[in-house]
Amino acid sequence: QVQLVESGGGSVQPGGSLRLSCAASGFTLYYYGIGWFRQAPGKEREGVSCISARDGSTYYAGSVKGRFTVSKDNSKNTVYLQMNSLKVEDTAVYYCAAGLAYYCTDHELRKYDYRGQGTQVTVSS
Repeated sequence: QVQLVESGGGSVQPGGSLRLSCAASGFTLYYYGIGWFRQAPGKEREGVSCISARDGSTYYAGSVKGRFTVSKDNSKNTVYLQMNSLKVEDTAVYYCAAGLAYYCTDHELRKYDYRGQGTQVTVSS
């Protein structure tokens, strides 16, 4: 069964950290570009980060650059989004998506084959 499953969301105070995971089953993430997106209530979906297929080149939205880090563990078929120095405005549902042979040119994954269901991240004091 082909599936992408996000985990690691939760509630944290401003300045805190979370690590999101995006685990794939039924296909090999190495061959896929992975994008992280987020959507806050009443706002449009926003691209956060993109990591390319194969070479793993990474890109970030300006709003998260320097605070978030995306990485891929091919042995675990999982992509991670390490989020540090979290801000209230980072509160959203975070999704990952996978596009076959996608090479990122910026932080947006513009074409994908699979998408996860999302995980909630809440940053509040």
